[in-house]
Amino acid sequence: MTQRTVSDLMVERLQAWGVDRVFGYSGDGINGFMGALRRAEDTVEFVQARHEEAAAFMAVGHGKYTGGVGVVTSTQGPGAVHLLNGLYDAKMDSVPVVAIIGQQSTTVLGSAYMQEIDLLTLFKDVAAQFAQLASSPEQVPMLIDRAFRTALETKSPCVVIVPHDIQSAEAPELEQHHGIVVTAPVWHPAQVMPRDEDLDAAAEILSAGERIALLVGQGARGAQKEVVELAEQLNAGITTSLLGKPWVDETLPLAAGTMGHLGTTASAYLMENCDTLLIIGSNDPWTEFYPKPGTAKAVQIDIDGRKIANRYPVEVGLVGDAAGTLTALGKRLAGRTQPSRATWREDVEHQVRAWRRLSEERANVPARPVNPELVVRELNGRLPGDAQLSIDVGSCVYWYARQLVLPPGVPAHVSGTLASMGCAIPYGLAAKLAYPDRPLVALAGDGGMQMLGVAELITVAHRWREWADPRFVVCVFNNRDLAEVSWEQRENEVEPRFPASQQIPDFPYAAYGELLGLAGVRVEDPAKLGEAWDYALGMDRPTVLEVLTDPNTPLLPPFPAGEEKLEGMRSALSQEGPDGEHARKLLDTYAEGESELRGK
Repeated sequence: MTQRTVSDLMVERLQAWGVDRVFGYSGDGINGFMGALRRAEDTVEFVQARHEEAAAFMAVGHGKYTGGVGVVTSTQGPGAVHLLNGLYDAKMDSVPVVAIIGQQSTTVLGSAYMQEIDLLTLFKDVAAQFAQLASSPEQVPMLIDRAFRTALETKSPCVVIVPHDIQSAEAPELEQHHGIVVTAPVWHPAQVMPRDEDLDAAAEILSAGERIALLVGQGARGAQKEVVELAEQLNAGITTSLLGKPWVDETLPLAAGTMGHLGTTASAYLMENCDTLLIIGSNDPWTEFYPKPGTAKAVQIDIDGRKIANRYPVEVGLVGDAAGTLTALGKRLAGRTQPSRATWREDVEHQVRAWRRLSEERANVPARPVNPELVVRELNGRLPGDAQLSIDVGSCVYWYARQLVLPPGVPAHVSGTLASMGCAIPYGLAAKLAYPDRPLVALAGDGGMQMLGVAELITVAHRWREWADPRFVVCVFNNRDLAEVSWEQRENEVEPRFPASQQIPDFPYAAYGELLGLAGVRVEDPAKLGEAWDYALGMDRPTVLEVLTDPNTPLLPPFPAGEEKLEGMRSALSQEGPDGEHARKLLDTYAEGESELRGK
């Protein structure tokens, strides 16, 4: 009979924490743990990625889509190094993740042994809340319990490093002794509410406001109803951070869409003209798109007091759960109306309607060969109500933010704050493995696909037959360019596109999907986009939908910020020859449309 090892104890502890899936890649430094996962494979599934970075993104995706803890594992040395990017994604987007990492045996640590890296130093920043190296078998259950509790409490990645010899040691029977800490796999969230005096002060500010804006972030995930109720009560416009977009119904007449560089003209109007700002569960870094300091009084709600006044100088900070805090504010504001808010509401609704017209016009601007905005717009009305969405980083996230109206209940996730390319397919796999009966749509640029996506399509091809609903649609925006970087150079550096840096190799994404046994469709004619989406969403297997899009479609920020950048962008484009002239004409078309909207 096989001896029960520390690794078996580790797996049992994961089960006690409700873990049913571990993402990762094997190697000799984690082999003891792998053996225990094999012995428990009926209860804890191991998901092999093609690369540890992708495995870490999968763990982050699992946390984002399920609300639970994502778990990732890797071997020592290079495997551990590869985890860093995904763990930083978890840290910066506030996602609970636990990484269990192998290490050389304790007997050789400090000898500059093969693949020996100082892992505690490596993970010191990314796992600042908890990173520990096990030095005895008795420590391991306690370390795992503390890692999970800390990850859940701080919404951050935590790291447990287990040397190989400890993984393979006999599982200890923990008894009460001096120097032995016995813990339990237990954690429950606290119900946090602000102080009454702070709620009263916030209500005074909001009741005095005439032009109120709500900035909604991912912290409002559990307060969607309360956000709308308070907005209606105050006649307030609603804008969202990128991470907050899925948690507000953008069909509402007061919903101005996403704010920031990739935001809408309606959100820019809202933030430019409000006199009162209520920030709900957002730590959005686009500070230049907030109201100018001093022009708006602000109240902020966040479960984490460290984020209060972190992006904007607020008068009152409310540390508490968003839903309960909004309910308490609503009661204090009952009957306290300002007649002038009706005019503000009319203005906001007018700006929302104007943005919707402008976004439709932009999607139909002719391009070479396909306008990428139209690619996303054609998904509206076709995206199933039970779908899940993953989005890569790059120009495609602009089109998602501006053109896609998510059906209520459809989760959509992106690497928001780290903004790392390559996340779409790993995120999508995590979502699909958690909910195999729901269709998945991934929006990815060709840069992100070549970075991680192409490899992880192999994982999709390997696993899709296990899914109750086999639909996993990967829409690739193939423009042969790192388009967001090209536009950033023009906008921020007044530099023309640098082909050696931005141009990327063409690749037959749809044909590669077919080579893997998936369906593939390639679109070069905008008139065939709707048909292509219908085909992909109706297939009995995953589909790679490859669309040849125009890299010269402008990534123009909403005015007034965008207006200030126009001359520099035009100057850079003037140095790019015929393609630059084409891009300049598109830029002028976009600018003219926004100027007309603003009455200039």
